[in-house]
Amino acid sequence: MANRHRGEVEAVLGGRRFTLCLTLGALAELEAAFAADNLPALCARLAEGAPSTRDLIRILAAGIRGGGTALTDAEVAALPAAGELEACMRAAVALLAATFGGGEDAANP
Repeated sequence: MANRHRGEVEAVLGGRRFTLCLTLGALAELEAAFAADNLPALCARLAEGAPSTRDLIRILAAGIRGGGTALTDAEVAALPAAGELEACMRAAVALLAATFGGGEDAANP
């Protein structure tokens, strides 16, 4: 079960239930993936508001790994998307809100 006080979000993706969390390591992964030199630059990049599918995979994969499940970006990319794109987007938004602030409701989509 996700602990919103630790920035965790629970999501069902590809028919599997995951706990997602952006740990310091996951944030460092995202800085590297988005070529951001620091955390404010990462926040600015994520706030652009037009994520690609590749961005979505990176965010979800980092969150899944931060939540304790060892999946590669390729394994996350291979999760079935049919009928699940909205759930993927909601999970990513909730994860970012739980990490960077956005109220209690944002952590529980």
